Amino acid sequence: MQRSLGEQFANAVASKDHDGVRRLLHPELDFRAMTPGRIWDASGPEGVVDALKLWFEESDEIRGVEGLETDSFADRQRVGYRFRVRNADGDHLVEQQAYLSDREGRIGWLRIMCSGYRPV
Repeated sequence: MQRSLGEQFANAVASKDHDGVRRLLHPELDFRAMTPGRIWDASGPEGVVDALKLWFEESDEIRGVEGLETDSFADRQRVGYRFRVRNADGDHLVEQQAYLSDREGRIGWLRIMCSGYRPV
């Protein structure tokens, strides 16, 4: 069974597979995201990868996917995922909701809302 683009994206983010994320994103991607402290905009895959590297730093160990839900409606897909993350500050949960649209078999439109790091 083929996994949805959203599920593939969530798994690539969880494994910090930046090349995998790039392969999923259309070169003319329209991206926006909101984290607790900032609004993010980009018009290509590198902007997403740059954001992911800041959101999940090298020292942040994503220890597991605590939840993963996918759905679709009209021309959008939705994926919600929750990661267990350990870093120097301890154990955290991070949840993100992403909405996306397909463009030529890749993600061409992406919006992400992030909960931020919540202590466990």
